[in-house]
Amino acid sequence: MSRPSSVLVVEDDPAIQELLRYALTQANFDVCIASTAELGFAEIRRELPAVVLLDLMLPGMSGVSLARQLRSDPRTRTLPIIMVTAKAEEVDRVQGLELGADDYVTKPFSPRELVARIRAVLRRRAPHLAGESIEIGPIRLDPLAHEVSVGGTQVNLGPTEFDLLLYLMNHPDRAFTRDQLLNVLRGDHRYLADRTIDVYVRRLRAGLGPIGDSMIETIRGTGYKLKSRQQ
Repeated sequence: MSRPSSVLVVEDDPAIQELLRYALTQANFDVCIASTAELGFAEIRRELPAVVLLDLMLPGMSGVSLARQLRSDPRTRTLPIIMVTAKAEEVDRVQGLELGADDYVTKPFSPRELVARIRAVLRRRAPHLAGESIEIGPIRLDPLAHEVSVGGTQVNLGPTEFDLLLYLMNHPDRAFTRDQLLNVLRGDHRYLADRTIDVYVRRLRAGLGPIGDSMIETIRGTGYKLKSRQQ
């Protein structure tokens, strides 16, 4: 079963840490807490989260410095960042957004609003991690329940085939090269051999039944795409 989308919270206030841990866990996110920018950076080096909630005012390295560091590294340049801070002045919001933050939330905040903002950022930057159900033709995929149905009948897919379908359904009618799809499936620190994408596509088609071959099209010389309309 695929893991929930992960959120790294870089926050030094224990009360806010626990508030965020509870709210995000209830929203089906996998939560990691770091009390300093240095610890947050170490977590990011270990494994990329889906999104970072970053306090600007931290002991030691500031949130501003960490954001600059993340945006200057090719590995983390597109990592979604939401600033969560008590600094509510317009100049502070502008600074945060100019640093490359995707959103800016001021304390005190509504946990429900924050969860909504996280999902909105993920829909824009990483739609395959947003956690919302998707329907294309007869296929319905629920990322949180890890369920796929075709014409109302549940089908069983392996974890890699599920992740592949999730990504394709979030980008219908778009052709992807084998390398692009492999990079999605590999994630961070995950190994897959170059030609295994053909194996996973074959398994996915078989798992979807008769509509698998008609909806997942082979693009000769390129790769694959999922068609939103059947012929």
